[in-house]
Amino acid sequence: MYNKEFKGDVCSHSHSFFLDNFIRRIIQNPKKILGDYIQKGDTIVDLGCGPGYFSLDMAKMTGRTGKVIAVDLQQEMLAKVGKKAAKENLSDRIHLHNCTQDRIGLNQGTQADFILAFYMVHETPDTGAFLEQVKELLRPGGLFLLVEPVFHVSKIQFETIMETAIKTGFILVDRPKKKGGRSLLLSI
Repeated sequence: MYNKEFKGDVCSHSHSFFLDNFIRRIIQNPKKILGDYIQKGDTIVDLGCGPGYFSLDMAKMTGRTGKVIAVDLQQEMLAKVGKKAAKENLSDRIHLHNCTQDRIGLNQGTQADFILAFYMVHETPDTGAFLEQVKELLRPGGLFLLVEPVFHVSKIQFETIMETAIKTGFILVDRPKKKGGRSLLLSI
């Protein structure tokens, strides 16, 4: 459940239009941002999926044998993802998961090939604890793309996130450019 005591900047479901619209598709095309990291048959976790902006495209990229686990704090966001998935006949490969603010809460057996955290790490109450949970979900050699918005996260804050990720046991693979913000590609 949403912790009102936490002063994080969690984007409300009532503003979800800003997260999924044709203008954003021009600026932040999911296939261009993620296409190099996703293979047919992959298991993907979309953390802070919002209304499914990346989830649906990733489900198409991973194909019929893959799956996307769309994770969000707000049940209303997940309902939007579910509606869109049904409309595009992707319900069989998109699994919805309602997390809490301090726990991702996926089965310990989840081994993702690719995990996306796009514009959401700054919303977590404890970055270190969050990254520990992400690490548990990523299969060895899997990839974790972490992207933070330049308008919310300063260079100094982002460097702190990177240092925390490395202390947590992630390996820095790349700092990819043109991913829509300050970006890290990590692995274990």
